[in-house]
Amino acid sequence: MNRLFAVVSTFVIVMLADISLAQIPDAFREPVIKKVETADRAAFKRQYRDIIWTGMGMQGATTMDHLPTSELRARFQALYGNPTQTLEHLVNSPDFRAAECVQFEYWFVVNDSIPIMVLDIDGPFTNGLVYGVASRYIDVMPGIKRALSNKMMGVREMGEYTDYFFSPERNEWYEVSYRDGRFNNKKIDRPARFPRFNF
Repeated sequence: MNRLFAVVSTFVIVMLADISLAQIPDAFREPVIKKVETADRAAFKRQYRDIIWTGMGMQGATTMDHLPTSELRARFQALYGNPTQTLEHLVNSPDFRAAECVQFEYWFVVNDSIPIMVLDIDGPFTNGLVYGVASRYIDVMPGIKRALSNKMMGVREMGEYTDYFFSPERNEWYEVSYRDGRFNNKKIDRPARFPRFNF
């Protein structure tokens, strides 16, 4: 009788553990992080138009938070190719304001359902990045951020790029690049294809 009780008890414990793990989606799986391509921005905005965006859940420090933004841009280029959106895309928006200038934005959908935006806050002049995430997913964000950081730090050969950045605080234009193993932030005149910003 005691042996039967022990077997039944063990079975019940194992079943409860299986049920608990089943309620935690992808508890031990690496998140699948898919970049939103430039051509898919409108569809992304339509799909997530009711999202409440926040930076909460991404504040825990990872290795990539301490790297220069220019280096992070080169690592993103190697991993995911060109940004979803750059300053060149933004300036053509009818409601664009100079204070919203960014060098680049990468948009992602994680596990086919969780939207994330990653962008710089001051072009090449800072470390780390800024994150916009859907507020209802903040509990899973630390794990996603760690996974993204691990992917970024696993890059062995950074990708080359050239971006443009306008700094409203400095009222200056920059060409920001990584070429031939060197980072360069070159102050330039406003490229002719960019509008003159009014403050």
